[in-house]
Amino acid sequence: METAWIDIAAKGGLGIGLLVAGLAVVGALIGAFVVGARIRRREPSPPRPKEQPRRPEDGPVHEAREHREPDEVPRSDHRLNPHEMPGHGNMPSGRSSSQQRSRWDEGRSGSFGGGGQG
Repeated sequence: METAWIDIAAKGGLGIGLLVAGLAVVGALIGAFVVGARIRRREPSPPRPKEQPRRPEDGPVHEAREHREPDEVPRSDHRLNPHEMPGHGNMPSGRSSSQQRSRWDEGRSGSFGGGGQG
């Protein structure tokens, strides 16, 4: 019976600890909200309707489709490293002389198991 007050104090201390932890979490959330509101106030406002981008006068811009082919690799007596190539290894390309799409052979899908012989 003498230890009953220790049990009551322990349960009360646990309750007080949880209450303090809960208040700390609520305080942190409120503080984060206040800091976020201050940062939001410093940001520029969204553009007005008159400041929005406009479509060009001659109409919408359309996608340009063309077939391109890589430029020739320069010939040399020794093996070229990427830093020795034009464009530092990024191969430039130009417009292809034929704008026809390359197609697979008729009757074949071009994949493995595409119905060919064998």
